[in-house]
Amino acid sequence: MHIKKNDTVQVISGESGGKITVAEGRGVRARVLRVLPKKNKVVVEGVARVKKATRPNPRKGHRGGFMEKEMPISISKVMLVCRKCDRPVRVGYRIEGDKKIRYCRKCKQEV
Repeated sequence: MHIKKNDTVQVISGESGGKITVAEGRGVRARVLRVLPKKNKVVVEGVARVKKATRPNPRKGHRGGFMEKEMPISISKVMLVCRKCDRPVRVGYRIEGDKKIRYCRKCKQEV
């Protein structure tokens, strides 16, 4: 996977609507919270948020009500943002010694 946890990404496609309450549209930049490689999806902070109704559970200390949570979106809808270029870029790989290193395809800097 070319995107890892805590990377900054930019959403390149998708529209907000339906059950989604917060922006999932183009141009949103945010941090990756989780990566789901088996499903080819990522959970991005503040993107694709839905409201979920929860029941109160006194044993666990849950009050109940509405809870907002981020849902996974396809990894093909996001691009990594290079720290140096400060724009969405494609990721390349090179092997230095015994390590595989990700780099920006535009400025050739390590990501």
